Amino acid sequence: MGTLVGKVALVTGASRGVGKGIALGLGEQGATVYVTGRSEAGGAAPTPLPGTVQETAAEVTEQGGRGIAIACDHRDDEQTRRAVRQVVEEAGRLDVLVNNVWGGYEYFWDGTPFWEEAGFWTQPLERWDAAFQAGVRAHYVTTAAAAPAMVAAGSGLIVNVSSEGAEKTDTGVAYGAAKAATDHMIACMAHELRDHGVTAVSVYPGLVRTESVLRAAEFMDLTVSESPLFVGRAVAALAADPDVARHTGQVVRTSSLAEEYHFSDPVPR
Repeated sequence: MGTLVGKVALVTGASRGVGKGIALGLGEQGATVYVTGRSEAGGAAPTPLPGTVQETAAEVTEQGGRGIAIACDHRDDEQTRRAVRQVVEEAGRLDVLVNNVWGGYEYFWDGTPFWEEAGFWTQPLERWDAAFQAGVRAHYVTTAAAAPAMVAAGSGLIVNVSSEGAEKTDTGVAYGAAKAATDHMIACMAHELRDHGVTAVSVYPGLVRTESVLRAAEFMDLTVSESPLFVGRAVAALAADPDVARHTGQVVRTSSLAEEYHFSDPVPR
């Protein structure tokens, strides 16, 4: 029996990539996992990449959990609040929130040659706006909507999917600033939530073999990389740890969590 049977999770931005991997990792352990995203079966895809929220939900169920899809554009605050409200009303609880949705990657598929945006002064301001609205703001609004249920229960885990880009200077100004903002936000949230029994952490994956990354595999060194499901197992391990509060307010890396919790990457490179 999985370690998360009876637990309820919400993973945002889970049509594909890291979000999907996290949803599947939680599903492996028997959790009920609500997944959000803009890509719907039968709808117009916002990107040329494969994957829908319905497909992710179905795969969560195949893994042993229970997957439930919610179509949601997290750039719209009311859609975000409505999604959280649906989870709490239907499930009666929310144990794990994973803020994974993000923006600012549009140049990967909008036809812009990457060398034309080699400096921040060459980029349209929309790149900054997307990273902060679909990323930082969406994380804040989703967490603010979810926190009351966790505080009332006296327990819960909030995870912001972040990146070492928050600590580097060569990953782009908008991206680096937005990731640093989401890390500091989680630290401040952890401070306010600590006395209510709710843990909040930022998780840094390594280079993840998402659909987008694999499209550019010929230009990248994937020798040291992770599958999306490896990230999912890291989050599931945190969610199952009764002493997870020791990590609150911190940045934790998937590689370190694998050593601590003894899980491995199930998908070979």
